[in-house]
Amino acid sequence: MRQPIKSWGNLGAVEHDVATPAFREDAAPLLSALVDKAGSVLAHGLGRSYGDSPLNAGGGLLVTRRMDRCHAFDTATGVLRADAGLSLADLHVITVPRGWFVAVTPGTKFVTLGGAVANDVHGKNHHVAGSFGHHVRALGLRRSDGTLVDCAPDRNADLFRATIGGLGLTGLIEWVEIQLQAIASSDMEVENIRFDHVDRFFDLAAESLDWPYSVAWVDCLSQGAALGRGIFSRGRHASAGPCVAQPAGSKLAVPLTPPVSLINGLSLRAFNAAYYNRPGATFTGRSHFDGFFYPLDGVHHWNRVYGPRGFYQYQCVVPPAVAREAVTELLARIAASGTGSCLVVLKNFGDIAPAGLLSFPMAGTTLALDFPNQGQRTLALMADLDRTVAAAGGRLYPAKDARMPADLFAAGYPAVVDFKRHIDPAFMSDFWRRMEQAPTKSEQA
Repeated sequence: MRQPIKSWGNLGAVEHDVATPAFREDAAPLLSALVDKAGSVLAHGLGRSYGDSPLNAGGGLLVTRRMDRCHAFDTATGVLRADAGLSLADLHVITVPRGWFVAVTPGTKFVTLGGAVANDVHGKNHHVAGSFGHHVRALGLRRSDGTLVDCAPDRNADLFRATIGGLGLTGLIEWVEIQLQAIASSDMEVENIRFDHVDRFFDLAAESLDWPYSVAWVDCLSQGAALGRGIFSRGRHASAGPCVAQPAGSKLAVPLTPPVSLINGLSLRAFNAAYYNRPGATFTGRSHFDGFFYPLDGVHHWNRVYGPRGFYQYQCVVPPAVAREAVTELLARIAASGTGSCLVVLKNFGDIAPAGLLSFPMAGTTLALDFPNQGQRTLALMADLDRTVAAAGGRLYPAKDARMPADLFAAGYPAVVDFKRHIDPAFMSDFWRRMEQAPTKSEQA
């Protein structure tokens, strides 16, 4: 069936030939049929990637969300094997009441296991747990020639490392086996600390290494002595308490897309000031993990607030030796532009070897924020930020990207040379069309 599909950034719909297997067993024949009909194919989960990495304009899209069965769960060891279309939200329903939780989670639970692998998602605990791929024990990869390859760190290891963070380009991930972490409660012990300048973030992060989870919200419009002011949050799983997968309470929703973006300079300044000064900005206590890990999931279709033109997300990481200076410069440029986001995340990554060839996390500090799409003005600002990131020796996150220059990608991901050997020839994405002609460092020399 031919359908227009958007990514989470709502930058525009593109036409695809779409197939949605009802079960994992249906995936192989539908994959073959899509390749024959459309010439290329890409897996697509719950559509929470912001840019064009989950899109394959004019080609085939195999939607995996119904491939969601759990096949094995050892409640003694925390090893779980499930179809790649199982979401973290549904996984929690299975595992949390039994005292197990994912070892690494991104900022939304509406992501499939296959999507978590393909983007090698990271969370608030990278400094102690690495990325999602570090906890994948094995996966089943369907290639376009029909073969199903059993990949693991000790079996087809090269293809395994290429698939972790490989943006879905090495084939269709049919099933995933992961190691969960034991928890005694679904509650978190949380501390929120208000800070008045970005310098203080780095101090708080250094003081919080014994906390497994840490992250900061930043007021991206603050300037001068208050540049980068924000709220630092750190947390750990409670040592005792209930094990409830979903908290009580109703969910909010944005019912429709407004005719113009609700995110503008005036609304941003008002929101950021109110959020920074709210009573909960300083807090010590307990909360359900859902509020700590997934605050935005409490508002369904929150991406609609950016209006019909959508938005870009910009996420970079810069090395620790220059992180303080580079992040300060990035925030100063964003504040001076007068545009930005109420959803700004600042956190540190640990010095942990990447799980995959194209894994985004590296030792350093990562900054992520959303920009309403204002056309050339927004593109010019991000190009300006690119120069700071490149000069610092950093890189951007492909899962969030819709406009990264190919040379910045090549410079930030030198292992792309090795990765290209593992791409399935029938798999393609709009992101990769932009990147595949990027010269490598050796080719540039």
